[in-house]
Amino acid sequence: MHKTVDFFFDLGSPASYLAWTQLPGLCARQGATLRYRPMLLGGVFQATGNASPVMIPAKGRYMFTDLARFAERYGVPFGLPPGFPVNTLTLMRGAVGTQLRSPERFEALLAVLFNGLFAQRRNLGDSAALDDTLSQGGFDPQVFRALAADEEVKAALRHATEEAVERGVFGAPTCFVGDQMFFGQDRLDFVEEALRQGASSRSS
Repeated sequence: MHKTVDFFFDLGSPASYLAWTQLPGLCARQGATLRYRPMLLGGVFQATGNASPVMIPAKGRYMFTDLARFAERYGVPFGLPPGFPVNTLTLMRGAVGTQLRSPERFEALLAVLFNGLFAQRRNLGDSAALDDTLSQGGFDPQVFRALAADEEVKAALRHATEEAVERGVFGAPTCFVGDQMFFGQDRLDFVEEALRQGASSRSS
């Protein structure tokens, strides 16, 4: 049975960004397929009674410091956009729409949006900033917005978010290796360990 990692994420989550910078390489090392599972984090919070760490100032300050430490360890640019947290409803709908209608461009879109938010530190909740970022990345803003307004796309995002909650997700990022769940970008070593153990058990 082929190894897979289901990666549930929201573009507005800085921890999801950091996980995104590492997971492709991790999966390549272990011969695993990375399955991108966009979801709406606000919907997950509402369904589970969870909330963003920024709602608790002391926790939020620590989280940002900790994320910056990991970014330095990973060697990737990292900063928060103005107005953080960003409303990602349009972003996530557009991402799901691209995944459904133009899957060959989906990973390139993730790079444009994740880097726009956390490397270039642009508030992509702002229409002008989003349009400019999409255009610079080679994507048509009008096509993106049409996807975000598509009823089938909206339903797909709702379904993905509901599935995440049903599987036990309460925040982002969350990874699954088989039935094993790993929450947080700081648990990627456990994700890799689970992939290695899965390979060992199948070869024994």
